[in-house]
Amino acid sequence: IWQRPSRRPLPTGGNVELCFEIPFARVLPSDAAPSSDGDAAGSSGTAATTAAVTTSSTASGKKYVIYDVNVRLDGPEPDPHPTSIERRYTHFLRLYDGLRRQCPQLLQGVAFPKKVLMGNFSAELIGERSAAFESFLDYIVTVPSLRESEHFLEFLQGDELRRACQLLDERRNEFAVPLLESTFRILNKIFLDKSKCVLLLLCRLVAACTTSPIPHPESEKWAELALRRYEHVCDTDLLVLYIPLLQTCLHLWWQRGRDRSLLEERLDEMGKKGIKVKGGPTLAQAIHALEPRAETT
Repeated sequence: IWQRPSRRPLPTGGNVELCFEIPFARVLPSDAAPSSDGDAAGSSGTAATTAAVTTSSTASGKKYVIYDVNVRLDGPEPDPHPTSIERRYTHFLRLYDGLRRQCPQLLQGVAFPKKVLMGNFSAELIGERSAAFESFLDYIVTVPSLRESEHFLEFLQGDELRRACQLLDERRNEFAVPLLESTFRILNKIFLDKSKCVLLLLCRLVAACTTSPIPHPESEKWAELALRRYEHVCDTDLLVLYIPLLQTCLHLWWQRGRDRSLLEERLDEMGKKGIKVKGGPTLAQAIHALEPRAETT
């Protein structure tokens, strides 16, 4: 295991800043024979996202380096709720190549670490790459066109979201929820509260928590947050999820024995405006129609 020698300094002047830090990295699988191409394939995982790690690379017996990427909003004190994802060299390389094709002029000054044939697992190389990856991510979030790109979003959530959707399709919601929770916390630190990617992920999380016969213990917390976030949302794409979200919350409130009058009033108001409030798709179906992935119900 490689460990960062010291933490990144906290911001000064009372500011709160988004921070990417790689506190440690690991060589996996630990019992495999050394390979000259240890960073050849991509997979990911953390304590909450271990299930997202692909198995094909480990089956091949090749060693590779997993970088633990902390995502924090540090202020005068460290972020009390840091979130992390695990990424390999090729995750960063795909991100770099994608952004370079999309915005070549913005990547001219970025020094990206090259592949090497020897010494992939030395502490010195891992340390150099970690520092370069931190600087790369720091730069991305300062440039709106890079931060809002699909390449960056894929880097942040792609593996975990694909795995979560597969689990949802298999009706294994209890395993999908932790993946979605971790991914939501990461996106929520980087993007605006009502940005499309954040709200869409939040709705996926609500759907995952509520489609089982017994709702997830955290279902009300996420449903309440989604309702608050949807106040004054103007994105027409996201508005197609609002009625299904209200209906989902209405059913959840009924299951929990909560007062449903405010939700019913809101649905009545929208019905009087000519908006169809009954007989529409479920929240999961509406999400799938907006952004098709593995889950279908």
